[in-house]
Amino acid sequence: MNNIKIDPTWKKALEPEFLKSYWAELTANIRGQYQTKQVYPPAVNIFKAFDLCPLDSVKVVIVGQDPYHGAGQANGLSFSVNNNIPLPPSLKNIFSEIQNDLQVKPLPSGDLSRWAKQGVLMLNSVLTVLVNKPASHAGIGWEQFTDSVIRTLNNKRTHIVYLLWGKYAQSKGEVISRDQNLVLTSGHPSPYSASLFVGKHHFSKCNQYLLAHGITPIDWR
Repeated sequence: MNNIKIDPTWKKALEPEFLKSYWAELTANIRGQYQTKQVYPPAVNIFKAFDLCPLDSVKVVIVGQDPYHGAGQANGLSFSVNNNIPLPPSLKNIFSEIQNDLQVKPLPSGDLSRWAKQGVLMLNSVLTVLVNKPASHAGIGWEQFTDSVIRTLNNKRTHIVYLLWGKYAQSKGEVISRDQNLVLTSGHPSPYSASLFVGKHHFSKCNQYLLAHGITPIDWR
């Protein structure tokens, strides 16, 4: 377990997962694929969401599905792309909703590290993907790991805002205690379902909840 390069607060909390047989199979599989195929994000960024947002710093969780599969896009944070990469359609819709909801214009960069450093856990359900093959690493163990991440947060922390966009993210959040946290649901921000995402005011509702519980709100720019 000592060779897992992840933030120490998460490493300690998730230690039981790292001792399970599926984890050994998953990591051997992923390590082999990085050596023989083109996999995103770069291996150093697989756990970037956790490294930028330690367990005790989490204020908000945004659940995505799997990383972007185009060249240079994925950087280890859900919905986020590297600096100087064109914004994917879902992220464009997220930025548009922020502007309409909060009357602030998000920065042009799609690198959402600026949110993660404030306590937004940008959690993909599946943490890796093959180039140009969406969902290619679904069903090999990542989902079990990220389910445990949400369970761990639910057991150890309260007053977290969960933004669950789309049916997939909503199913992922079924274990969350609604009486101790705020769970906001809507359609996915992709162009196919954006009409079910736009106008939900999740960003203002999130900050109102945080303020009501004495927590510094997120600067969504």
